[in-house]
Amino acid sequence: MSIKSMLSKREAIQDTTYQPRTEHSDFYHEIKRKIHGRLVEEANLAALDTLEPGEIRNEIENVVEYYLRDEKALLNEEERKILIDDIIDELTGLGPLEPFFKDPTVSDVLVNTYKDIYVERFGLIEKTKSRFIDETHLRNIIDRIISRVGRRIDESSPMVDARLPDGSRVNVIIPPLAIDGAMLSIRRFAVVPLKMDDLIKYQTLTPEIAQLLAGCVKAKLNIMISGGTGAGKTTLLNILSANIPGNERIITIEDSAELQLQQPHVIRLETRPPSIEGTGQVTQRDLVRNSLRMRPDRIVVGEVRGAEAFDMLQAMNTGHDGSLTTIHSNSPRDSLTRLESMILMTGVSLPEKAMRFMVSSALDLVIQSSRLTDGTRKITSVAEVVGMEGDVITLQEIFVFERKGIDKDGKIVGQHRSTGIRPKFSDRLEMAGIEVPENLFNSYMS
Repeated sequence: MSIKSMLSKREAIQDTTYQPRTEHSDFYHEIKRKIHGRLVEEANLAALDTLEPGEIRNEIENVVEYYLRDEKALLNEEERKILIDDIIDELTGLGPLEPFFKDPTVSDVLVNTYKDIYVERFGLIEKTKSRFIDETHLRNIIDRIISRVGRRIDESSPMVDARLPDGSRVNVIIPPLAIDGAMLSIRRFAVVPLKMDDLIKYQTLTPEIAQLLAGCVKAKLNIMISGGTGAGKTTLLNILSANIPGNERIITIEDSAELQLQQPHVIRLETRPPSIEGTGQVTQRDLVRNSLRMRPDRIVVGEVRGAEAFDMLQAMNTGHDGSLTTIHSNSPRDSLTRLESMILMTGVSLPEKAMRFMVSSALDLVIQSSRLTDGTRKITSVAEVVGMEGDVITLQEIFVFERKGIDKDGKIVGQHRSTGIRPKFSDRLEMAGIEVPENLFNSYMS
């Protein structure tokens, strides 16, 4: 039975009610290892393809009960039920990780060797009681994940980026680079994509900021979202992209495809790593260059992190307005400095002033997204790229988030505030037929 066909039944088998697993003894893990091994070696797993999801469980229950009697294993009723669930997860899913994909509150799954599994809930990391049986067990699950997207991992290539069928991002690093054993990190993809109303509800931004950002996308401003790891950059990019008109041709370029654009005319491009011989690599820069020949109305680059920044900025400067991208950075000002560093990665020798002029003329808006110490995510700055003043790129903040302190529950206390500055691009919004309320940029506290 192929891994692909087995995984196709995973969603149908899952119980939508998540029940946390308890910590098990070494005896339980040994019994589970033996039974799973016998199932793989002796049972006709290919027959599972011909069964309905409910029948699969019945068949596995019968086989597991037979093996338990044969092994003379003494397990109570609850342990038997959990063992059957675990075996089904091993055969059709991701083993010990499967319960976390049934839990909608889990946003990240972090495996620190086979012994420890951590998850992130509501922006905070916590250790779970789940674990893998041994290093071989973990490596089998890793191989199952990466083989589905045509990637490989071994001593000659000990790092890999991949994705799950639902779009979740996966990163794996193994020995000799990971000293203590294989490390697996999964950034979960939202089952139900967030919308702008959700961000307003979670106080990530205010209705006024949401109104401005939606207008900027419709008016085809070039926007860059800046932020650290886990700050919600890709989520915000997805939400903003919903404001792109449905009659436009959109090309998305990503290292690992995860954007969920809802428009009908979307072309999704994804990079390709080099083969085992070191050939055949396709980079984001190659895809950006190629996309210019595909008659795009919008180019959306999932994240700029290298030489592709140069080609993206050139596209923004040559008629491809309305482009969107994200970048790792701690502030709007730092993000512009990072862009300059990426231009230098191309080997193109440009004067410093020419580089900065290219950046300032290409970008219209920089949005800073941050994950605060209490786990919440906020839009901490919305800044307009005004232009050049001498040799310096001029930024002016339109909205900011001001922190006031921490309450008794450890939550950040603060408010979004308009700086009272009316951006220069407000004229472009009006010319695009987007209504701009007179008081939108008045100085206020929310």
